[in-house]
Amino acid sequence: MPHEQGHMSAEMEQCIRNCVDCHRVCLETISHCLQIGGPHAAPDHIKLLQDCVQICQTSADFMIRGSQFHNRTCGACAEICEACAQDCERLAKQDNDLHMQACADMCRKCAASCRAMAA
Repeated sequence: MPHEQGHMSAEMEQCIRNCVDCHRVCLETISHCLQIGGPHAAPDHIKLLQDCVQICQTSADFMIRGSQFHNRTCGACAEICEACAQDCERLAKQDNDLHMQACADMCRKCAASCRAMAA
């Protein structure tokens, strides 16, 4: 169980923080992308950001409440965050967009911690 004697592991606490931070950054990035328009506002890109926002929130919630299924949500979160990171990085390179690169970096950080929690 993730909550031994009522306490969460440091690794899980960090993963929750990463999920919450990634949730916030991806929400901010959706607004950024819609303001810029063009390829940044492509429906598939916005949907991927929305997927990342939702799974990060869900994974954080599962870990916070000590769900026995948190490893499954974390596995899905790692996969979606990695896909989002790749897409944001692609757009960052096109326009030297620092906001998009920051989103890619946060998604990769979250993916790495979620991968560890899913193992």
